[in-house]
Amino acid sequence: MTPPKEQHTPMMQQYLRIKAQYPDMLMFYRMGDFYELFFDDAEKAAKLLGITLTRRGASAGEPIKMAGVPYHAAEQYLAKLVKAGESIAICEQVGDPATSKGPVAREVVRIITPGTLTDAALLEDKRNCILLSLWIQESILGLAWLNLAAGQLRIMETSPQNILSEFERLQPAEILIPEALMLDELQGKNWVIKRLPAWQFDRDNAINNLKRQFETHDLCGFGCEDLSTALCAASALLEYARLTQGAAALHITSLQAERESIYVRMDAATRRNLEISETIRGERSPTLLSLLDTCSTNMGSRLLQFWLHHPLRDRGEIQKRLDSITALIGENGSNSYVAVRNLLRQIVDIERITARIALKSARPRDLSGLRDSMKLFPEISTTIAQCQSERIDQLIQALQVKPAFGELLNTALLEEPGVVLREGNVIADGYDAELDELRALQNNCGEFLLQLEIREKERTGIPNLKVEYNRVHGFYIEVTHAHSEKIPADYRRRQTLKSAERYITPELKTFEDKALSAQDRALAREKYLYDELIEALLQHVDALQKMALSVAEIDVLCTLAERAQVLDYTVPYLSSENIVSIDTGRHPVVESQVENFVANDVQLGTKQIGTQHMLLITGPNMGGKSTYMRQIALISLLVHCGCYVPAKKACIGILDQIFTRIGAADDLASGRSTFMVEMTETANILHNATAQSLVLMDEVGRGTSTFDGLALAFAIARHLLTKNRSLTLFATHYFELTKLADEFKQVKNVHLDAVEYKQHIVFLHKVTEGPASQSYGLQVAALAGVPESAIRVARKYLINLEQESINREPQLDLFAFSISEPEGIVMQEHPVIPMLRNLSPDKLSPMQALEQIYLLKKMTDSEHDS
Repeated sequence: MTPPKEQHTPMMQQYLRIKAQYPDMLMFYRMGDFYELFFDDAEKAAKLLGITLTRRGASAGEPIKMAGVPYHAAEQYLAKLVKAGESIAICEQVGDPATSKGPVAREVVRIITPGTLTDAALLEDKRNCILLSLWIQESILGLAWLNLAAGQLRIMETSPQNILSEFERLQPAEILIPEALMLDELQGKNWVIKRLPAWQFDRDNAINNLKRQFETHDLCGFGCEDLSTALCAASALLEYARLTQGAAALHITSLQAERESIYVRMDAATRRNLEISETIRGERSPTLLSLLDTCSTNMGSRLLQFWLHHPLRDRGEIQKRLDSITALIGENGSNSYVAVRNLLRQIVDIERITARIALKSARPRDLSGLRDSMKLFPEISTTIAQCQSERIDQLIQALQVKPAFGELLNTALLEEPGVVLREGNVIADGYDAELDELRALQNNCGEFLLQLEIREKERTGIPNLKVEYNRVHGFYIEVTHAHSEKIPADYRRRQTLKSAERYITPELKTFEDKALSAQDRALAREKYLYDELIEALLQHVDALQKMALSVAEIDVLCTLAERAQVLDYTVPYLSSENIVSIDTGRHPVVESQVENFVANDVQLGTKQIGTQHMLLITGPNMGGKSTYMRQIALISLLVHCGCYVPAKKACIGILDQIFTRIGAADDLASGRSTFMVEMTETANILHNATAQSLVLMDEVGRGTSTFDGLALAFAIARHLLTKNRSLTLFATHYFELTKLADEFKQVKNVHLDAVEYKQHIVFLHKVTEGPASQSYGLQVAALAGVPESAIRVARKYLINLEQESINREPQLDLFAFSISEPEGIVMQEHPVIPMLRNLSPDKLSPMQALEQIYLLKKMTDSEHDS
């Protein structure tokens, strides 16, 4: 706790007054060449950044805790804080120290939060930074998310039960929610949460705010008039972005309404299990994205990730992508994409530079990079125009640069502008007459000083006289002490050195004032012209955004063409039937990690209605069941993304959803056991899967007793067959389930082959028709390193279990026995229960207690013998 403001020094009073406006943020308070943090902020920053916490001076009678970072190196520290989920208020000096009475005027000029990053140094090059806002009303979840660095705003509405699925899809860097909203789904993961007052989600204000942002009469043109809950979330999101940036985000000129029917839906578990862009362990490689991402630009990498997480259901759009890839590969593998990729590698991140232009934070090198990139557009267009494709033709049109726009950047900027504007050397010569005049004055300094030195040597007769300049003392005439008697009367001493004196003359002083003034005026003029240039570029933001999207898509298409060639992928066929037919399919990621990958076929949902909708997959652990199932899901996913696939042939119908129930994991933070997680995911599938869904079920029912698990697995399989009628891959160790093929013609038994050689197992990884003959569990345990003595005991016990399995009774309650009645199994209370209930242990002597134990033992033994 800090003392009242009035007890502090004027400087600390200023700090506390500003800090009070940003209580939940760290404040970088500019003092000279450092950003300083004070009090609790200093303690927190010292821990997060590993910097020194000091105590300097005192205010209100207490030492001031302080930590600081250099101004010129602030970005690296800001990046660490943002990665840790912190928000930072940047407080700069805005007053003139020379004229200020008391502390220099300061104010917060920028707020940096994890979801509103635009600076290149703070952003991940190949990942989007998403700010998500949500609002729940009348059992409808409204979502709005913003990629501020690209100026893209999207909204959608869905059921609240899908919230985790949307989080996993969008991977937001920051989430905005109303103050009073409590969500269990936000627990257990390090989401960065910002709570806003509920009034910011008011519907009437939301509509007005959005119309003002987009400068439209209404929102009908965006096709979102029925998404009122999502619009409330969008309004709160835009207001938060405006607050953090200190101005309206002018590059956000439209919003896109997403409907659940646009993309193939995948829940959070499915995205994790398929390891699309992140492994189950949270690593970025090896994943499907890491395998496919050889993009030439960062824009392309980000778009590729978006495509993989947003597979399409529109047959026409999918086919356009496939046709474009085919055209880029060309007939007989001419590979036209190679030349295009070489050009794309020279393109800068137009998307993010455009955002910085709109936010007026673009640096000189951003603009010169943009200029140089646009010079390559004609060559890219000419090269790619050879590839005949409807989509490619559309992308080429977006690369057309207006002559006035290109000319503006060409004439305004130097070929290699300075890194920062404050140091000058940004605006090109010939662009502005006043700036040229001021620069000429500076550039003539050398000639003037040389002529002055020659004249002064002649006038004074001092042969070693020098006329020079340095930043500290300005211009001067230097004369050694040996010639001090020759100094003219108009020389005025400026500095004394050990072996010389430095002087200034009226003529040199006049020139100095003019030259130094010209330098300052030139810097001021350059800043003015640069700001004017940014204002002019604002008119072209929309065109720049279209160029960025076009370049990114061309990059992704070229990358997918390259991957198809290098990885031996083939073009899939889109079927109008509900079918997944794959010939010689391969798991794209596993194939890249192992030698001699074994390819397999699959045939689901054949054209003959009602046949082969479920494959019951048996076989040993480590035999490849999970790999087989995942590769089918990944191939189906790639088809819906418009990509070539790792198979000899693939014919896929349009899916609406992909579900996976794979692996074992608990959720202790939410109080859910492994089995509870398994059943929750299974329930989601049974409630939502349709006949157009692909379902992967791996070892359902493992987390409970044998008979419970078998019963559940049997019931779940029947439900999928009779109710959902989904295309299903059902892997199990319950061999009893293989009998389903006798009851349902839609079921086909297949197994992963393995052979045993001298009590060792050899996995063949080949899918073969029919059920497996055994599980090979003991052999796999031996491979894992279980001691041989334990394996021998297990082998003997397994023989006994198999012999007793015929006479095994149903699993009953611990204190119950059964009698057979016409109606079936009836549970009755065991006779020992009333006896135990009537006992009073505290009243029994040791001998009486022992007698009761013997009696109970006799009763249970006699029942067992009978």
